[in-house]
Amino acid sequence: MKRKLRINGHSHLLPYPEEIPQFMKDKGIFWVDKDRKFMLQKDWSRPVTDSSFFLDEKLAWMERFKIDHAVVLNLSQLYGNGLRVEEMKQALRFQNDFNAKVQHENPSKFTCGFVVHPGFVRGALWEMERCVEELGLQLLCLPTHYMDTIGTWRCIFDEENEPIFELASKYNLAVEIHPYDGEKFIKLENTSWRFHLIWMLAQCADAYHFLTLNGYADKYPNMRTCFAHGGQLAQINLGRRIQGFDGRPDLFEGKTHPRKAVGHKNIFFDTLVHDTGGLELLVKNQGVKQVLMGLDDPYPLGEMESAVQSSYPGKILDLAKERKILSETDCDAIWEDNVIRWLCGDDEAAKKKLVERITS
Repeated sequence: MKRKLRINGHSHLLPYPEEIPQFMKDKGIFWVDKDRKFMLQKDWSRPVTDSSFFLDEKLAWMERFKIDHAVVLNLSQLYGNGLRVEEMKQALRFQNDFNAKVQHENPSKFTCGFVVHPGFVRGALWEMERCVEELGLQLLCLPTHYMDTIGTWRCIFDEENEPIFELASKYNLAVEIHPYDGEKFIKLENTSWRFHLIWMLAQCADAYHFLTLNGYADKYPNMRTCFAHGGQLAQINLGRRIQGFDGRPDLFEGKTHPRKAVGHKNIFFDTLVHDTGGLELLVKNQGVKQVLMGLDDPYPLGEMESAVQSSYPGKILDLAKERKILSETDCDAIWEDNVIRWLCGDDEAAKKKLVERITS
């Protein structure tokens, strides 16, 4: 019997310091120090907590944990919010060209995403065309929230962005929704890692709220959306949203009922919820078929090997099996079938091509 593939649907990769163009450092947009100890922006730095942030070390890490393939998202620091338009375009183009090169040179190991800035819809459409037609990328990475041209923060599933979703559907794209930049528009002091631990999950729930209210899963049938970190607060918040919709219909005229999106074949969530109670709720709400493996490696909030947390990649599925939340077949689907369905949809030729690329 053919061994099931292990595909990680949520991974990140840093360029080596020498791969980042000088203008990125000069303008304070993003760079990595030459000792590979910190990633930096103007007035911001974060330690590089694992060597597998970089390509060769990532490949060795994947080998060690028997991960056949990884979906590499864009770096959250490169959403381009608040940058001048020319700098933003150059920064995003660098990220997309870097990801395309990684996928092109390591086709059996990586499927990489590309990013656009929704604040400039026409430019975003041009970049989508370039990334799909010229670079051969099939995964669009979008932030939960972005800054528009007059400095207002908006949710990604704002109606102004419908041309982006229309093109994504035309191209049969997978879409990843990932939170970041909360501290720029949530008026709280950035302390005790609150934006990563609490507000990021709220940002995902907010984006899910508008995706479902606007009925986009049906309106754009060939676009499949995955929410990072299990869309965790969206799961526990479902009842409140349903009651709100039913109790105050005056606030939701022309909107789609939240129930319609539950378990929808075009809405996925990754497994990165950190505990089996959270995973059980996710599976009960959305069904196993809509859940895919997400390790969020190599970040410390990812499923990394850690003595302190007695953790390793894939631990949550092992625990869920032990506790009879998931079967062996469910876990196989979460590692392989569901990731492939998110990436390719119903396109059987694309699925076959992807599996051949991974196994060649």
